[in-house]
Amino acid sequence: VQLVESGGGLVQAGGSLRLSCYTSGFNFEDYSIAWFRQAVGKAREAISRINRGDGTTYYKESVKGRFTTSTDNARKLAFLQMNNLTPDDTAVYTCAVDINKLSSDWYLPQIYDYWGQGTQVAVSS
Repeated sequence: VQLVESGGGLVQAGGSLRLSCYTSGFNFEDYSIAWFRQAVGKAREAISRINRGDGTTYYKESVKGRFTTSTDNARKLAFLQMNNLTPDDTAVYTCAVDINKLSSDWYLPQIYDYWGQGTQVAVSS
């Protein structure tokens, strides 16, 4: 099983980035996909999730309207489009997958089965 994130970098406030999560080694369409982030000195927090069971997407309140998560099942990729970035979005962003197709506890890291290594996003003011 492998999850590899890409697309991070340094961007000015107000800018955009699109993160990708390449996956292999498991049946991509069977797993719900989430994005987490962790800033220096802070706890890891859930950003978004797509439920495989019903297609429901969840977002952390502070990113609603700015971030959009999606998947490309044919290429086994997950994406996180991030717009109108602020310095508070600076963190290491990681994708994770959960075999459960539905979950009301989508924000809990412990429910996820596999994780990537993360990609750094830095937003300058």
